[in-house]
Amino acid sequence: MTRVFISVGSNIDKDNNIRAGLKALDKLYGPLQCSRVYESAAVGFDGDNFYNLVVAFDSDEPTETIDEQLHAIEQQCGRKRSDQRFMARTLDLDLLLYGDLIRHDNDFDIPRDEITKYAFVLLPLSEIAPTLIHPELKKDYETLWGTVEIN
Repeated sequence: MTRVFISVGSNIDKDNNIRAGLKALDKLYGPLQCSRVYESAAVGFDGDNFYNLVVAFDSDEPTETIDEQLHAIEQQCGRKRSDQRFMARTLDLDLLLYGDLIRHDNDFDIPRDEITKYAFVLLPLSEIAPTLIHPELKKDYETLWGTVEIN
């Protein structure tokens, strides 16, 4: 089994969409390990604040299958995909980590660069996996969180 970490976010009907997303993830991959929910400002556009958390589970499924399942759950929650990167979302599920896999190609960015780019990803990840080592940076997430400068 591989330990998988997913970021979860929403800024449209946040409570209901996150609850629905977690219920769907639990049905497919439960039991889930969940961080607390954090509120953060929208990034890259003017919009309502987001609720964000990180979820972990164990799976034998390949990254492609997990990614397809994540997109299906997003779609069930009313997500409309577009080429616009920064926009309001009913539900955003991103594959952050898949064990120690390092894969950067047209299909996947694992470990996802948002881990160290955004506090709303790194903080909940460091909460549920403080001693886990980032596969590329070779530092644990608690240490990485400790180096973040908050403005």
